[in-house]
Amino acid sequence: MSPSTARRSGAREIPDAIVCRAAAKLNLSLAVLARRDDGFHEIESLVAPVTLHDTVAVRAADRPGIRLQVRFAGGLATAAGSVLATDVPTDETNLVVRAVAALATEAGVATEAGVPGLEIDLVKRIPSGSGLGGGSSDAAAALLAAARVWGIDWPRDRLAAIGGRIGSDVPVFFAGGAAIMGGRGERVERVRGIPALHVVIARPAAGLSTAAVYARCTPDPARRGDAGRLAATLAAGRIRAAVPLLHNSLESPARTLCPDVDRLLDSFRRAGAAHPMLTGSGSACFALVRSATESRLVAARLRMAGWPGVYAVRLATTARG
Repeated sequence: MSPSTARRSGAREIPDAIVCRAAAKLNLSLAVLARRDDGFHEIESLVAPVTLHDTVAVRAADRPGIRLQVRFAGGLATAAGSVLATDVPTDETNLVVRAVAALATEAGVATEAGVPGLEIDLVKRIPSGSGLGGGSSDAAAALLAAARVWGIDWPRDRLAAIGGRIGSDVPVFFAGGAAIMGGRGERVERVRGIPALHVVIARPAAGLSTAAVYARCTPDPARRGDAGRLAATLAAGRIRAAVPLLHNSLESPARTLCPDVDRLLDSFRRAGAAHPMLTGSGSACFALVRSATESRLVAARLRMAGWPGVYAVRLATTARG
């Protein structure tokens, strides 16, 4: 994910904007290892970006303050996907606004008059409440773009640290590709060689609360090290051997809290997908498939079964915009 100057985002021209693609992510493994004293959970997760993405366009404005506009595109703009286009806040509760405001404070660009004028145009294609990391990815993209607009020449790890104080998933989107997350998400190690596998993602109409899912999870310290083993196995092209390492500690509580997750996983299996699983805290689920033809077939069967948010995409070897 690297910012670029562009003239167009979505269907509307944005003159002199810095534009970033904000990729969705999948948790190919997610082990909850322990409960921490700070209220968070110790995790270990192999995270890979996918080709499904939002677009964040940022430009300077004369009037002080951060103004965010949100529009829906792609599947979220269709009749079938509109049920997933839930309201996205445009005030200071949005991770994008919080992240940019934190950058302004830390970089000292804010004055008594407030934060310098910034207009942010966010085009949403990633459904919220899905475990796909859309909000965190948007925040990371906004930090990169705002830093460029304001002339803040900081390394990515410093921007990632600001993002990490806003949301646990934000730092992983600065890795530029697949990575292993540790701690509560602040420790990120880039991994290379993950192939651009085909994948089908689907989401039920109901979303899930991350806090509620984590509150019901049972730590499994025996899974420590699985993320590294999975990354090495996938990089070696041993896809079948990787299947036992595809695991999500949050899947069981998510299925309890949202019966639609259980039904969706069953629909994946009926559609011919092997080893479907939850991503993040849900409610989206996914399955790795062998080819573009198989991904289109599985996706079509899921749509015919009535699921509103279905995406046939690929793992992205990089997360650059």
